[in-house]
Amino acid sequence: MGFILKIIITGIVAIILTKFFPGVTIDGVVSGILLALVLALLNAVVRPILVFLTVPITFFTLGLFLLVINAIILYLADYILDGVEVSGFITAVLYSLALAVATYIIDKIVG
Repeated sequence: MGFILKIIITGIVAIILTKFFPGVTIDGVVSGILLALVLALLNAVVRPILVFLTVPITFFTLGLFLLVINAIILYLADYILDGVEVSGFITAVLYSLALAVATYIIDKIVG
C-alpha cells in the first residue's frame, strides 16, 4: 500500500513542479501518476545500468554526472508517455533534480 501512495503523491508533486518549470508539461493527474510509475520503473531497471556504464565519468565529475543520468531517465519517460513533454536539457536536469528532492522527502514522510 505504501508504494501506491508514494506513486500517487509523487505524481501530484510532479504536476505541481511543472508550474515552476515552464519547459515541462504534464497533461493531467493520470499522466502525472503514470510519469511517477514509469520513473520508478526506469530508476529500478535502467538507472543502475547507466550508473555502472558511466562510473569513470561520474568519478571524475565528483558525482555531478548523476544529474545527467536523471535527465536521461526523464527524457526516456517523456519518450514512453504521450502526456508528458520535456523541452530543453537544462530544464530536464533542474526538473529531475527538484523531483528527486521531492521524492526523497516523500520517502521519508510516507516511509
